[in-house]
Amino acid sequence: MLVWGVVFAVGVWFIGVPTSDPLIAFGWLWLATIAWRNHQPWRSHLLFLRDWLPIALLLVVYNISRSWADDFFAPHVTPLIDADQALWGGLTGGQVPTTWLQQHLYHPGQTPWWLAIVTLVYVSHFLTVPTIAVILWVRARAPWARFMRRWFTLCVFGLVTYFLYPAAPPWWAYEHGYLTEPVARISTNGWDVLGLHGAGNTLNALQVEQSNPVAAMPSLHTAWAMMAVAFFLPMVRKRWWPLLLAYPLAMTFTLVYTGEHYVIDVLVGWLYVAVVFLVVGRAERWWAARLDSTGDSR
Repeated sequence: MLVWGVVFAVGVWFIGVPTSDPLIAFGWLWLATIAWRNHQPWRSHLLFLRDWLPIALLLVVYNISRSWADDFFAPHVTPLIDADQALWGGLTGGQVPTTWLQQHLYHPGQTPWWLAIVTLVYVSHFLTVPTIAVILWVRARAPWARFMRRWFTLCVFGLVTYFLYPAAPPWWAYEHGYLTEPVARISTNGWDVLGLHGAGNTLNALQVEQSNPVAAMPSLHTAWAMMAVAFFLPMVRKRWWPLLLAYPLAMTFTLVYTGEHYVIDVLVGWLYVAVVFLVVGRAERWWAARLDSTGDSR
């Protein structure tokens, strides 16, 4: 694992965080499972390919189709601005939270130390959920399957919404004249504080070339974070809940502050998580009851 960690760190330093291609990300995770279970025969390591390759290919399809989601309808802009102003304008002087935060915590041309934390929280979106899924896969297949069902259902719900309701983020709204107060897209600026310029270049290229600029509603960044936490809440004592919930809250601040999402995008993302857990949970209970009844009939 130490060897894997060193090689991974060198790769991040020179190439960047593996965010652009799910196959590359899962390749790194596969190597991590091999390093962790290096005492097992080589055939056992091929089980990872059996279980994960279809999932990685589905994520590739998801990424590609997500970039087409704005080809059918014009992006929605003003409803999101109006929603954030209605919800938070009393606290921000009528501004959306993004412009208010950047006026107070960001000055163009400067990279304060906290941008490093913001960038690390932002990029954790690409690594946290896959890493949790791999750890569950190594430990026990049943919870891994439950986790994966919720993850992909959430992605499907989000993708359908992107096609039906393309929505522009704050930085896009400012660039196209919908917001008068300036908004800078600063989610990757923290790499300069850390000296990881290669990592920043890779993520910037991903944002420009592969992402859909008007796929803001819902925010899957914060939805993935909330899903990862909500999955484990029933398994831990309530005194640890504030610590776990700090992650999606940190992701929320990051996304709003850096111009990537409105607060309304985040709230809708959390709503999607609740709906997914409800729908998938009921489907699992129905399937379990069906199997029990089939077994009784035999």
